[in-house]
Amino acid sequence: MGEHAYRMGGIKPGLKKNKEIHKLLSSNFISFFGDQIYLIAVPLMVLSLSGSAIMMGLAAAAERLPVLLQPAAGVLADRMDRRKLLLICDFGRFVLTGLLGILFLAEALPLWVLFCGAFSIGVFSQVYQTAQFAYVPNLVNKEDLAAVNSINSAILNTSVLMAPAAGGLVISLYSPGAGLIINSLSFLAAFAAVAGISVPAAGVAKRSQSFWKDANEGFHFVLKTKPLFYTNLALLLSVFGTTLFLTILIFHLKDTIRLSVFEIGILLSFSGAGAIGGSLMAGYFNKRASYRKLLFFSSFTGGISIVLFGFTGTFWLLVLLNSAGTAAASIMNPCIATLRQNVTPDHLMGRVQATSRLMTWSLMPGAAFLAGLIAEGLGTSAVIIIGGMFSAAASAVYVKAGA
Repeated sequence: MGEHAYRMGGIKPGLKKNKEIHKLLSSNFISFFGDQIYLIAVPLMVLSLSGSAIMMGLAAAAERLPVLLQPAAGVLADRMDRRKLLLICDFGRFVLTGLLGILFLAEALPLWVLFCGAFSIGVFSQVYQTAQFAYVPNLVNKEDLAAVNSINSAILNTSVLMAPAAGGLVISLYSPGAGLIINSLSFLAAFAAVAGISVPAAGVAKRSQSFWKDANEGFHFVLKTKPLFYTNLALLLSVFGTTLFLTILIFHLKDTIRLSVFEIGILLSFSGAGAIGGSLMAGYFNKRASYRKLLFFSSFTGGISIVLFGFTGTFWLLVLLNSAGTAAASIMNPCIATLRQNVTPDHLMGRVQATSRLMTWSLMPGAAFLAGLIAEGLGTSAVIIIGGMFSAAASAVYVKAGA
């Protein structure tokens, strides 16, 4: 029951003995760890280079602008070997994050170069996430998808628990540039882990029809599949709100609340603990409630926690509220991923995921820039409160999802 079974679309090994998915999950942990450091380092670089909330919004918008390229990412994931795409993206991010870190340490990093680097890293990340989502069903049996998505969410949450405090300490002792170099090395290690996977992407082949026809197949499938359509519509509102919040979060904690970089790292790490708790609760709730109910209550809880976050300046209350928000998100994410994978045929997997990401993330660049504008005029707390209101409002749409 080796590679032949994978190639023929047969029964894959059980989850405990499935070495191929273990390699992929290991690469995820490594890159997730580095990503958490990136999320602290880049805003601090912008703050150091400009001191402007508007520039912070522009940097975040540059990183999120590649979401508009999701149709291309979906077609690539369905036409090319998904494993090779993962390797290309990991190597590209390794080079770019390392270069930005070195330039910052050398005091030779113009702000426009940082923006271009953030955009390019965002392109690689979009392609990677879409290709990985589509690749997972090639590695595991269908009945193991929910477990794998939960494990992947738990891995992300564990990295959120561990990495920010470590990254905050490194950055406070050395420099944000040092943090990016650590992030760069994490991508190199993730590249090595993916390179060890021997399973090709079954059923993926070049198609004779045009790029646009390929992309339209994904759109049509999402639009006619009610659970996908309404879930994506709810996520559009939710992601708009959380992007407002996340864009200004580090700036808010550093410039408004006046926390140290190490305290920011501690706060973010505690949010990882909340997310791990949410992952544990997800397994319990999945057996007792429908996806629709879980998504509704998690979205509402997460949104309200963000609103309250904007009203407080007490460190431990901020920790508690941020942990509640990440716990809610960690319940939602595996539900959404499993729902998409269960209702989508393999040959459409990349394009459906790309279409869903485009629908739900299309407002992210504008929201990121808007966060900077609102913060400049009304303050960072106003940005966070407005973001939380949008996220809470999204919960009402899940009632229509029928998931």
